Amino acid sequence: MTDATSAARWRAAILAAVLIAGGGGYWLGQRGDSHAPGGTPADSRKILYYYDPMFPNQKFDKPGKSPFMDMQLEPKYADEAGGSGTGPGITVDPAARQSLGIRVVAAEMGSLAATFDVNGSVDFNQRDVAIVQARSGGFVERVYRLAPGDVIGAGTPIADLQLPEWGGAQTEYLSVKKLGRPDLTSAARQRLRLMGMPEGVIAEVDRTGRTGGRLTVRAPIGGVVQTLNARAGVTLATGQTLAEISGLGTVWLNAALPEAQAGLVNIGQRATATLTAFPGESFAGRVVAILPTTTADSRTLTVRIELANRGGRLRPGMFAAVALGGDAKPALLVPSEAVIRTGTRSIVMLEKGDGRYHPAEVVAGREGGGKTEILRGLAPGEKVVASGQFLLDSEASLTGLTVRPLEPAQ
Repeated sequence: MTDATSAARWRAAILAAVLIAGGGGYWLGQRGDSHAPGGTPADSRKILYYYDPMFPNQKFDKPGKSPFMDMQLEPKYADEAGGSGTGPGITVDPAARQSLGIRVVAAEMGSLAATFDVNGSVDFNQRDVAIVQARSGGFVERVYRLAPGDVIGAGTPIADLQLPEWGGAQTEYLSVKKLGRPDLTSAARQRLRLMGMPEGVIAEVDRTGRTGGRLTVRAPIGGVVQTLNARAGVTLATGQTLAEISGLGTVWLNAALPEAQAGLVNIGQRATATLTAFPGESFAGRVVAILPTTTADSRTLTVRIELANRGGRLRPGMFAAVALGGDAKPALLVPSEAVIRTGTRSIVMLEKGDGRYHPAEVVAGREGGGKTEILRGLAPGEKVVASGQFLLDSEASLTGLTVRPLEPAQ
């Protein structure tokens, strides 16, 4: 190999090295412009965080591959969070607001009556019960034409009884009376009373001077015959029950109250019942008891309401709708449809102005008349979305918008 050939090869090698070095420097320079550590990105927009579009609520500080999906994380820019850099929220232009049917209502102070409707059924008043018993041993002579379920009035005859013990005691009384000893006569008369003899029977013995152990047993109250154990010819023991009568002057209305509303009902509170049997009429009553146990299947408490039963029109077993109510109380109100209940919390969509909307957590209270009471999370005058709020809430969830938290309770 000649010296000329060697020199030509050296010149070619040096030229190739220079070209490679120049190309590598150019590539490094281009990479440093856009991704060099500590350099400024080509896009001057401020990045708040990185996220996976399929899991927008999960945020990352650095770019890279999503741990959930086989895709790169997307940047979230500051001007995207609020729509054209106007602040946090979802932005909707006026044309879209009209097409989406978004309706905004201001939260305002109002009066919300503590009334709510429950269902119940009519039952006998278990405090208005009469037990008819035999006051002395004997037997039944006659039973009047009655049967369980019959409605009878006070004083209706039930059975004629023959009580031999009463006849003997009356004979002794008349004998003592003939002695002319007021003290002995008074003692003998008291003995007749202790045997259960009515004053009318004793007065008749005094007037006629004749004894008789026969007694007609009558109903002490009007109502429904529940049981009738008197049968003609049956021998009676002292204290044996002949009949049981439930009064109909008042009835109980047992209403099923959801346990979530148990704190809204108190004993003595007024109630109004309506029945399909009497359209257009209402029956006023009051709460006389709240039973201490909860039904496990329906998670309801039994509220006992006492109703006047004029004319016996309310019959046990009838179904009724009950409105339990209290005095109206001032409250911060919003339309009930504006409250989004997620199961763990309640949310409303606030209008922030300039077409921006932002979710806020609230604590909802009572409901009535299409209004819901807001206990915490809103101030009077703040505007909430009453129609189209579910679309805005979905968009806020997809973009990972933070819900305004509740202020600490005072």
